[in-house]
Amino acid sequence: MAEKIKIIPLGGLNEIGKNLTVYEYGGDIIVVDCGMAFPGDDMYGIDMVIPDVTYLVKNAQRIHGLFITHGHEDHIGAIPYVLRQVNMPIFCTKLTAGLIKLKLEEHGLTKQTKITTVEAGQTVRAGKFEVEFIHVNHSIADSAAFAIRTKMGTIVHTGDFKIDSTPIDGKIIDLGRFGELGKQGVLALLCDSTNVERPGFTQSERSVGRTLDQLFAGCDKRIILTTFASNIHRVQQAIDAAVKYGRKVAVTGRSMENIVKVCSELGYMNIPKNTLIDAAKAKNLPKEKVLIVTTGSQGEEMSALYRMAFSTHKQVEVGYGDRIIISASAIPGNENSVSTVVNELFRKGCDVIYGNSWHLHVSGHACQEELKIIHALTAPKFFIPLHGEQRMLQLHSELAQSMGMSPKNVAIAENGSVIELTHRSIRVGGSVPAGQVLVDGYGAGGEGAVVLRDRKHLAEDGMVVVNINLSAQDGSLLAPPDIITRGFIYVKESGDLMKELQDVATEAVSKCRRGRRGRGNGSGEDLRGTVKSAVSNYLYKSTRRNPMILPIVNEL
Repeated sequence: MAEKIKIIPLGGLNEIGKNLTVYEYGGDIIVVDCGMAFPGDDMYGIDMVIPDVTYLVKNAQRIHGLFITHGHEDHIGAIPYVLRQVNMPIFCTKLTAGLIKLKLEEHGLTKQTKITTVEAGQTVRAGKFEVEFIHVNHSIADSAAFAIRTKMGTIVHTGDFKIDSTPIDGKIIDLGRFGELGKQGVLALLCDSTNVERPGFTQSERSVGRTLDQLFAGCDKRIILTTFASNIHRVQQAIDAAVKYGRKVAVTGRSMENIVKVCSELGYMNIPKNTLIDAAKAKNLPKEKVLIVTTGSQGEEMSALYRMAFSTHKQVEVGYGDRIIISASAIPGNENSVSTVVNELFRKGCDVIYGNSWHLHVSGHACQEELKIIHALTAPKFFIPLHGEQRMLQLHSELAQSMGMSPKNVAIAENGSVIELTHRSIRVGGSVPAGQVLVDGYGAGGEGAVVLRDRKHLAEDGMVVVNINLSAQDGSLLAPPDIITRGFIYVKESGDLMKELQDVATEAVSKCRRGRRGRGNGSGEDLRGTVKSAVSNYLYKSTRRNPMILPIVNEL
């Protein structure tokens, strides 16, 4: 039997986020990335969505390491939850390690987790795999692609990347190394598909700095800037502009405070002495001497900017005399949340700078011409598009074919697909359990689907509680059932319906008692079921609505 490499995506396909890819060869396994996704609008009360790692749990003894491309949440956000199920060593760059440690500390997992820091150009042996770290540009520092070597050949896994010829830290993507790997022979390329719909090249992060400089120059207002906390180069450029124009800088928002602290300690940010001040002290300075860097670029309800907009922030009050700069694009699904915050800031009289026309954001992902460069340099025999929705995966396949690759050598897969590679072929050969696990607070589990269903039911149709008091002696009703509704009808205007519901519930109790004469008083599950069915049927016929019915039986 021919040797095979199995590649099993457990997340990141047909979606944005929740990236996790399994590589299997000769009985050994390595894992690349372990991310989360944002919940959909219909996922009431859910904090995040993470991959189903049932396959990893079943094969835990064969796993030789978790390799992380970079420190964004869609690549590291699930780590604490997965490590509770599968303890595996982590390999990543220095900044990524610092961000992961913050998460592990929060979850009490630092002692049981081994993190090894790897620099670009170094190679890690993990079972029958060798993994080389290759420096790439992205919207967070210390991002890496991987050259994954086996006796069968080399696989290039790009992670998220773009080609930036003028990066803020001066570290240009190592295109030379991609070219060397291509000359040596690349068996398969797994590549970021996020911006495959966009022609041309992604603009340099440095271009945003020029816009910020223009917005700071001559401004006599307090400036409040929000961006992704992880985009430390964006934050650095904002701080540089503040220093240039004589402003002190206050940082607010938990994630922003944590990342600035970690990056400063690790040497990824350069903040002159006496530049940073406490947010509470900023209000004592002239407005033109203050920059506040904050979280909230996605309109998150608990973020610092949201709290400023709705006057619940304890330290910062916004209004006339404030310039708010939103230096980020809305993640799909967050548009309404961002709009809500922007509208409220305008209502308070703020000067709000946002939107594409201001050139306040550039992507961290490669556009078509950059993707072509990576394909040309690596010249892979086989290709698997990653990190994108279905249309993106399809378009990336077409791009590869436009450069001469045979359609037979491209695999568009689903989460859970088992992609089998040999020297001569690529095919999707079966599947493993995959899907989404819902995280509510610190809890994560399969029961989330049931909870979510109930939350959706309550949100859409409301609830009716039927409180029934029975005599403990003979099971008779001590009083007419008490009807309580929430989110269903306005009680004060629905007196007739409430009376009819009471009658329906009373008749249901009587019916149940008649059916159980000589066998007890009719309380228990059978009574609750009878009442629930009767009330539900009546309400649907009367209102064409189906609220959640909760019968409560008390024996007094």
